[in-house]
Parts: sequence; C-alpha cells; structure tokens
Amino acid sequence: MKYYIVAGEASGDLHGSNLIKALKQEDAAAEFRFWGGDQMAAEAGPPVKHIEELAFMGFKEVVLNLRTIMRNLRFCKQDILAYKPDVLILIDYPGFNLRLAQFTQKNGIRVCYYISPQVWAWKESRVKKIKRTVGKMLVILPFEEEFYKKHQYEVTFVGHPLVDVVDEFRPDPNFREKNSLTEKPLVALVPGSRKQEISSMLPLMLNAAKEFPAHQFVIAGAPGIRPEFYRQFMEGQDAAIVYGQTYNLFSHASAGCVTSGTATLEAALFKMPEAVCYKGHKLSFWVATKLVKVKYISLVNIIMDKLVVRELIQRDFTLANLRQELDRLLNDDAYRKSMLENYTALQQRLGRGGASAKAAKIIVEWISSD
Repeated sequence: MKYYIVAGEASGDLHGSNLIKALKQEDAAAEFRFWGGDQMAAEAGPPVKHIEELAFMGFKEVVLNLRTIMRNLRFCKQDILAYKPDVLILIDYPGFNLRLAQFTQKNGIRVCYYISPQVWAWKESRVKKIKRTVGKMLVILPFEEEFYKKHQYEVTFVGHPLVDVVDEFRPDPNFREKNSLTEKPLVALVPGSRKQEISSMLPLMLNAAKEFPAHQFVIAGAPGIRPEFYRQFMEGQDAAIVYGQTYNLFSHASAGCVTSGTATLEAALFKMPEAVCYKGHKLSFWVATKLVKVKYISLVNIIMDKLVVRELIQRDFTLANLRQELDRLLNDDAYRKSMLENYTALQQRLGRGGASAKAAKIIVEWISSD
C-alpha cells in the first residue's frame, strides 16, 4: 500500500521514522512519499520537502513566512493527488496538516492523524474540524482519550513512542573520550533546534555556567546548525559542543538546561534532572498567553499535572533564576531525589512501550478493512 506522511518539525521526524519502520514490518509492500527530515529519510529515502524548509516558530514568524507556507500547502495538495496514496498520515504540525486533512478527505483519500495537535491546550474549536476530516486519530498522551471523549470523538491511545526510543538506546561508554570531554560532572545545555531559539537561549545559559567551574557544560548541537554559529556565543567559555549525541549527553549528564519542547520529555525519560527554559519574541509570547489554556509549558509537568520540573519562561528566564535552579539540581540531594521519583511515575503513565508498532498495526488494518 502507498503511504503519504507529513511531518513538519524535528520531533515529528523522529516519530515518523519509527512509524515508517513499523509500517514496513506490517506491510511488506509498503511504499512511502513524505515530508520530513533526516531520520525519516534514513528509512524511506529523500523527502519531498525537508523540515528545514517548513519549521516556522511563533506567531510573528508564521506571519512573516505566510507566503512560503501557503505555497508549500498548494504544492503538497497537488503532490498528494498525483501520488494517490491509500492513506495520508499526518504527524502533529496542525496549522498546515489540518488544512491538508480537509482537502484530502474531500478528495476521497483516508486521513489518519498520528500524534494529536495540542487542541487541549489551545484552539479547542479545531476538534470540530478534526471530527469532520480525520478518519482515525492515534494519540500518545494518556489524558487525550478523555479529552476527545468529552467531544464525542473516539481516539486510540497507543502509548508514547519516546518510551521505546529511550528503552532501546544504549549509551556509549566512550562518549567522553570520543568528544574530548573532561572528567568533571557534565551539565547539558539544549538551547533549541532553530537559530532564533539558540540566539535567545544560549547566551544566558552560558553565563550561568560561569558560576559552576567544577562542572563541564556541553551544548547539544542541532542538525543543520554549524559550530561557528554556536561559537559566536562561546567566547571565553569553557564549554563543548556535541552533534547527533543528545541521548548520550542526557545519559551522562548530572543535570541540564533544556529549551521547552520534546527534549524536556526526553531528558526526563533519561532520568536527567532539568530546568525547562524558554524565551521567545515578545509579541508571539503575548499572543500565546491569551490563547493557551494549560497551567504549564513542559510536557513533563502537563502529563503529571503538577510542577515536577521548574519552568523558567520569558521574564522568569533570568541569570539569577537559572543559577539558583542549577545549584538545586546539582547540589540538593532531596530535590534531585523527588524529581527522579516523579520521572518514574511519568514513565508509567506513558505506557509500556510499542507505540509505533501499535500505530502501524491499527493503520494497516484500517486501510485494509474495505
């Protein structure tokens, strides 16, 4: 069968690659066409469009790039019709993907959504469009089933795919030596995956690092961002950069400063105590505060419905606050113990694993049902 998959962000690329791998197991004759990144490409060849051309962050950035987004949308619609897939699989990325769902469903192509848009956080009105246009919704957060049930829409919780990713990962015992790292305890710095995020997050993270000379701070380099971009912020700093080794870094680090996003959940599943940080454009953040209805920004706290990891967001993302939180993460044993216990409870809520395999089985059975 023919599968057309659209992922527009780095996390979607990760989950999309695991889904493709699982679909190959379920359907030996599977053919793929997709929008995604390097991880999906490793499973299914070159993408139609790479996520580097698709990921626009924040309200201001979307407005500034609206012409490009609409051009991509028109091209994607034409490409789907030309490919004639048995199913369109959408992975998060709602502003783009929900428009695709509406168009594709009207043209008689089945639509499956894997990893629900966060309609429980904002734009709950989108549920009406989802009910009209999405034939099968597979969710990865435990509370999403109940949320959709409230709207009389049946969805299936398959578990979180990151549980498998983390369980299957084996840390490299020579990680330090291969990256010329010292024997000091490591602290991970994850300043985001886009240049605008890194420019906002990294300088303050590195300033805080100066207060902890007994530790080595290591930056998780993002794909597509050259070392020179990071080094402009690192002058006079005792810090290192590693690429393609974020999970090894999480496995070896004593603590971390992690920009809000999927990485905060990954860090928790690797049992790395963390501070969640974020500072965006003032206008984008102001608009978000008027629309978003959740108490927390980090997936860790959202899933647990309590403050497990401290969130240093916008005005709270200051040098004094970050230094204070790093000191607690590194030196307060009771604080670390409580956070790690909550991480264990978090993992239990996310399911027992096998999310990608479950999703693939459901999709293949669904499109084979006629």
